[in-house]
Amino acid sequence: MSQTIQEKNKALVLDAFDTLFNKRDYAAAEKYWSPNYIQHSAHIAPGRGGLFDLIKSMPSTLKYEPGTIVAEKDFVIVHGRFSGFGQPVSWIAADILRINDGLLVEHWDVIQDEAPREQSKSRNPMFGDTFPT
Repeated sequence: MSQTIQEKNKALVLDAFDTLFNKRDYAAAEKYWSPNYIQHSAHIAPGRGGLFDLIKSMPSTLKYEPGTIVAEKDFVIVHGRFSGFGQPVSWIAADILRINDGLLVEHWDVIQDEAPREQSKSRNPMFGDTFPT
């Protein structure tokens, strides 16, 4: 049974994020990000180079954990956690990516500091089933 385009795009984003953020394999990551990549995040310099330079500047302890992922046509949204990047709390992010011809061509994100149990008015964790320790 063949995969739908949405299934292919979700797998592409998960592979790309793992390659760049966890494995830090920049040469391999180039096959996922378009050379004409458009960045909408205010904290990241333009293009693929801006993203790669940001990751190169982070500690080797940087870790990305994907959570819920949804896809519709050329768009993928993944809810995930960035940790180990030198800040006191992890970031919970909703990354929105546009895919074209098997490449990540455009990116937007919404990021929040991860709240511990004592700060959660909902009493539910922001990511996964447990609060950060």
